[in-house]
Amino acid sequence: MSELRFTKDHEWVRLEGDVATVGITDHAQNALGDVVFVDLPEAGREVTAGEAIAVVESVKAASDVYAPVAGRVLESNAALGENPGLINSSPTDEGWFFRLEGVDAAALGALMDEAAYAAFLETVA
Repeated sequence: MSELRFTKDHEWVRLEGDVATVGITDHAQNALGDVVFVDLPEAGREVTAGEAIAVVESVKAASDVYAPVAGRVLESNAALGENPGLINSSPTDEGWFFRLEGVDAAALGALMDEAAYAAFLETVA
């Protein structure tokens, strides 16, 4: 499994080849509480890094999910439509949001690794 990279908006990204799988972090899902709905992007959509691309709603709040890197939406996680709770139970595995293709691997270098993200969380806690 490839290593995860993180954004300050609490998204994670895992690059496998030129396909990036994106979701929200455990910290983000804990802050949101029970997820009840997600609005995911359509395949084929071109996105830029930092663009709001999805929405996640919980019993507490609604929050945008941002594209951590630029690319084209390859697919969204259809399982979340039937079971948005996967985001709570498995945020970095079965609870992924969407996959981007045509991703520049060098762009991931600007994102935080696990140690840097853990240190960042210490500043926002």
